[in-house]
Amino acid sequence: MVIGRATREEPGDREAVVDEIRTATEPVSTADDLDRLLDRVGDRRYVLLGEASHGTSEFYRWRARLTARLVREHGYDFVAVEGDWPDCYAINRHVKGLSGSGESVREVLDSFDRWPTWMWANWEVLAFLEWLTAHNERRPEGERVGFYGLDVYSLYESMEAVVEYLEDVDPAAAEDARAAYRCFEPYGEDAREYARALRMVPESCEDEVVDVLARLREGAGERGDHRDDRFDAEQNALVARNAEEYYRAMVSGHEDSWNVRDRHMVETLDRLREHHGADARGIVWAHNTHVGDARATDMERAGRLNIGQLARERHGADETALVGFGSYEGSVIAADAWGSPMEEMSVPEARRGSHEELFHRAGARNRLLLSDDLAADTALAESRGHRAIGVVYHPDREAANYVPTVLPDRYDAFVHLDETRALHPLHTHADRETVPELYPTGL
Repeated sequence: MVIGRATREEPGDREAVVDEIRTATEPVSTADDLDRLLDRVGDRRYVLLGEASHGTSEFYRWRARLTARLVREHGYDFVAVEGDWPDCYAINRHVKGLSGSGESVREVLDSFDRWPTWMWANWEVLAFLEWLTAHNERRPEGERVGFYGLDVYSLYESMEAVVEYLEDVDPAAAEDARAAYRCFEPYGEDAREYARALRMVPESCEDEVVDVLARLREGAGERGDHRDDRFDAEQNALVARNAEEYYRAMVSGHEDSWNVRDRHMVETLDRLREHHGADARGIVWAHNTHVGDARATDMERAGRLNIGQLARERHGADETALVGFGSYEGSVIAADAWGSPMEEMSVPEARRGSHEELFHRAGARNRLLLSDDLAADTALAESRGHRAIGVVYHPDREAANYVPTVLPDRYDAFVHLDETRALHPLHTHADRETVPELYPTGL
């Protein structure tokens, strides 16, 4: 395994595990309780902050507290999230005060229309972005902290952004890009329709998106444009290329589309660091299934990798901090099918023998585990179920939501939040007065 502990195949004495959790963890209730965690991870190149669902208020709030302290006290340069590049770049322009960012951050989030909209268009994110905007206003322009999207879904939006950029700086190159992207016209503006069509007529638009990216990298549109604008355009061309590969992988079976997606996210993360300078450091917000090292789960047997694994392999475990989150029970925002309306659902008590259930039995309170504090023969090296809730969720089918996990190998630190609540989507909580105070202790 990653850290070198001897993994136990069969769960041992659960009471011994509960006793160890009591002695090896410490309570967390306010941002000040994160001091020891920040001392451990504050000098890493990347700090990856997970979540056990995309619809839990406390996961967003604790990540925001951690991020604010990493930015304020340790000088981190950017935040990169599991979101679309074009949408998140509009947020980036706002929080950094770049030209053309006249809308309020609330208006930018309100414009997010890709399902699941609640994932970023929520009051928890809005409160953090308002803090980040205020923080940046006190900083010189070249030292402002950015906010970016790592994901690969925005095929059509990214192609459109490339053409719009080139129209301003290089009209001839814009026409060439527009001609290349016409390959996608028969499929409308639905990337999934493109993937479905490949099942019937397996002739892809791969060459076209690769050609546009190559031309941008060779210098198309270099005439006097702003450095950030050029980086945005090149990244959109990269998204278009990798999105085409992602949707093609969905139907070809030659490579797992999951791996295409996570490799793209790590490539984007490294590009962001290069863009911000050789000494730049970044923070990632993504689901535990992307953040926690895949080699400490059953993902490896399925041939899947993820951001946490790739970051450790590329940059070393001493330069990468992986922080996971989990909860015992509560409520969550999710849907019962892909594309269906969001709803607030109950999260039942965690299954017997799972990591979450054992943390709960150690005392119904929030706890922080630092993996380096554990002995080599720790009982926590047993592989146990670790709950993972997606945007599609069925509380009555809980067995499918647990990932076999060696917890201290998967994460450098784990935050257990005993009872959690659903987050507050902007589209259903339109009035700030209906939302409880999100950060009573401040960021």
